[in-house]
Amino acid sequence: MSDKVRQIFQAFRQHEPRPKGELHYTNDFTLLLAVILSAQATDVGVNKATKPLFATIATPQDVIDLGLTKLTAAVRSIGLYKTKASNIMKTCALLVEKHGGVVPKTMDELRQLPGVGRKTANVVLNIAFGQPTIAVDTHVFRVSNRLGLCRTTTPEKTEAALLKIIPDEYMQHAHHWLILHGRYICKSQNPQCGQCFLMSWCDFYHANQ
Repeated sequence: MSDKVRQIFQAFRQHEPRPKGELHYTNDFTLLLAVILSAQATDVGVNKATKPLFATIATPQDVIDLGLTKLTAAVRSIGLYKTKASNIMKTCALLVEKHGGVVPKTMDELRQLPGVGRKTANVVLNIAFGQPTIAVDTHVFRVSNRLGLCRTTTPEKTEAALLKIIPDEYMQHAHHWLILHGRYICKSQNPQCGQCFLMSWCDFYHANQ
């Protein structure tokens, strides 16, 4: 398995040496907000809503000053916008009160913020602070299991399995490679196997030939 894993991530790196997330943000704080808003929503939809918002806010205090009514209106095009806006307001209050307005750098501290689950925290830790985390969404779960990197039934088990097998040199970009591959090639419906550069290693592909 170790040779297969290394070959897969070598192929990922050759295909896209420095993958990037598709959410737009201006600093660590707006990244956190964008990721909170992206739950059960598309990056494209989030980016459309946050473009004017992020032109006027840059800190938790800016959001507090803006107020819940205007924040809710700004993100109303995003699914679950009322709950997300409420969570963001509470998160901003905690950031100001407990963290001096700065986004914390640990999983435990991030998960104490309303609207921040493990996946959200992992994205922030990886992108903002360069920590080698794996944020497991539906794409990462699907691609990892189809490739045969793991045989798991939950995001938590998938994260644990991937952390054990991915070589350190690939950890920084691993979850972006897997997410983007699932989004554009290894789709849930009608996967583009004929366009896939990982075809020779893929258990799903070989099982369906």
